[in-house]
Amino acid sequence: MLRHFLAVASAGNFTRAAAQINVTQPTLSISIAKLESQLQSRLFNRSKRHVHLTVAGTNLLIHARKIESEFNRAERSISGASAAKVIRIGFVKSLPNKVLTGILESLSADITVPSIEILEGNEREIIALLERNRVDLAVSIIRPNADKWHPHSIESEGYALALPARHRLSDRRSVAPEELANETMIVRRHCEALNDVSRHFVAHGVRPFFAYRTDNDERALAMVRANLGITVMPQSHKLDGVVHPELIGFTQRRIIGLLFSSSGIDGGINTHPMITDIQSAIKRALA
Repeated sequence: MLRHFLAVASAGNFTRAAAQINVTQPTLSISIAKLESQLQSRLFNRSKRHVHLTVAGTNLLIHARKIESEFNRAERSISGASAAKVIRIGFVKSLPNKVLTGILESLSADITVPSIEILEGNEREIIALLERNRVDLAVSIIRPNADKWHPHSIESEGYALALPARHRLSDRRSVAPEELANETMIVRRHCEALNDVSRHFVAHGVRPFFAYRTDNDERALAMVRANLGITVMPQSHKLDGVVHPELIGFTQRRIIGLLFSSSGIDGGINTHPMITDIQSAIKRALA
């Protein structure tokens, strides 16, 4: 039940949590209900799309993560050398596919690299995986408060508009937000800059109609090319038929790099020769 609780707390949604741990949603709901009954406390406040931890749920989360972390350590200790046969990599899904494929292609040529397991999620989900020692390292966004994860910063990039090549503004190098007041837009729900982008448009009096919401960047680019709407994306996302002028006044950047869990540090993953290969692959993909 604690595993189910952690999955819901991490995903913020019963449907996504059930998919992540390969159980049905009814099974997950029953498990959480049993846990709440056992503890005689409500653990989540539920809405149609999201669930939020109650005070009791927040208190339980602290202990549940410690229990899972210690169990994972015990499991690795008991299984001994076999635990080293798989290196688990978290991958934040707002990065383009070329970053992940570049990493895997680089590692596949190195016979010293053990088997790889990939777990993806949004930035919050990746941090939860690190907290719980479910991954050894993560390719993610590096925040100023990331010291506990022994960050290795690799590249930085800004954000730009994504417009279809036949758009009226497609020949411009930069576009003011006011010029987009009547545009239809596409929402990238998993984007770490989503709230900042929204505030930027609102501050300039732009409140667009949203035609599509997705957490799949390749799908978002395809919808832009098909002229369904426009969006704001990190500069590394590219597709033929889509152009990327600057959004004037939006200067936020993100730093891409590696984060390591305590299990990764304990296992020496941060000093493994493959880290150099991963860093080089990320630089090539974001160049």
